[in-house]
Amino acid sequence: MLANCITLSRLPLLLINVVILYRGSPSMRLAGTALLFLGLMLDTVDGVVARRTGQTSLFGSVLDIAADRAYELVLWVCFSDLGFIPTAIPLIVIARTTLTDAFRSMGVGQGTAPFQQHRTALSRFLVGSAWTRIGYSVTKVTTFCGLALVQALAGIPRFAGWVPQLMPLFQATAWVAVIFCVSRGLPVIISSLRRYWKIYPEAHLET
Repeated sequence: MLANCITLSRLPLLLINVVILYRGSPSMRLAGTALLFLGLMLDTVDGVVARRTGQTSLFGSVLDIAADRAYELVLWVCFSDLGFIPTAIPLIVIARTTLTDAFRSMGVGQGTAPFQQHRTALSRFLVGSAWTRIGYSVTKVTTFCGLALVQALAGIPRFAGWVPQLMPLFQATAWVAVIFCVSRGLPVIISSLRRYWKIYPEAHLET
């Protein structure tokens, strides 16, 4: 399937970006910022292709989320390791991601796609609405590409003076992204716990 091939193509791009972040020259890092933007935007492209070609599937949905997770976790950890954002940010994101994906796997095991597992209007809005998904995506893309750009500019004497003004901006968007991340993850955790206790009340009583 074309959509799945697009999704998988993002992973080698991510590896290249990580190498550039740590080993690239300033000019390579500028090019790497554009490459990073491309890899992040392919997340939108694969979904559009899947819908327009009628190739949506449970596997494609899970694969798309897995690629997103790889980008998010790797980049948050890298930018924290480089000293651009606080360590608390990747720790929060990793904890949230681990919990939500674990609970989502229960529904996937029953044949339900991740974004189809929410039954209340509030949960569907927070997790699957265009407003929250686009908001989260925009803040992530802005933060990742912005921090990568700042790193590149820091190595170019002509533009290095911009770094003190730009860095706080993208550190702020990083925290906004974390807020989106947590607010979209809580409904998954809460609804899964409620569903578990409703289906298996005796298990709750025995613990």
